[in-house]
Amino acid sequence: MNKKLIGYLIAALLIGTLVVIMVKTNLDKPEPIATSKLGVETGLGQGEAPPDFELTTLSGDVVKLSDFKGKKVILNFWASYCPPCKAEMPHMQNYYEGYKEEDNFEILAVNLTPSERNGIQGVEDFIDTYELTFPIPLDEEGIVGETYQILTIPTTYMIGTDGVIGQQINGPMDESMLKELVENLD
Repeated sequence: MNKKLIGYLIAALLIGTLVVIMVKTNLDKPEPIATSKLGVETGLGQGEAPPDFELTTLSGDVVKLSDFKGKKVILNFWASYCPPCKAEMPHMQNYYEGYKEEDNFEILAVNLTPSERNGIQGVEDFIDTYELTFPIPLDEEGIVGETYQILTIPTTYMIGTDGVIGQQINGPMDESMLKELVENLD
């Protein structure tokens, strides 16, 4: 066989592999969720009231979103294996420690527990490593993450004192961004 023919065979093999990967990737994509197990329509946006939920923290405390009405709420969804979550958490902790009393807000960092690779132990290790002190409710059944249609992490909803979503942020935030977002909430 000549070199030209070998080159064509390699090119055809590479193209065929790419086509198979593209088709498989498209077949593996989950369908969008129209409704959640909580029975509410999803697809949350600015100006909408977020669905209420009740979750438990590692220490057994029950956290209910509606209990924070009247406060600004940073509702964050994360997992311990997520590099952007690892980058964001120290900023969230610094902001929490520095401005909690002054800015009338609460951080609820909902852990998407079913996606955790090391289970609850991974969550505990993460909390210890980053010395997190704000409430971390565990979405152990994945219902809240599904309801809020969390497709990328971290995802954060900024909720005003009126209990309405002011903004949704996909991706990590730093301390100055948090400060600005909270200040702009009603």
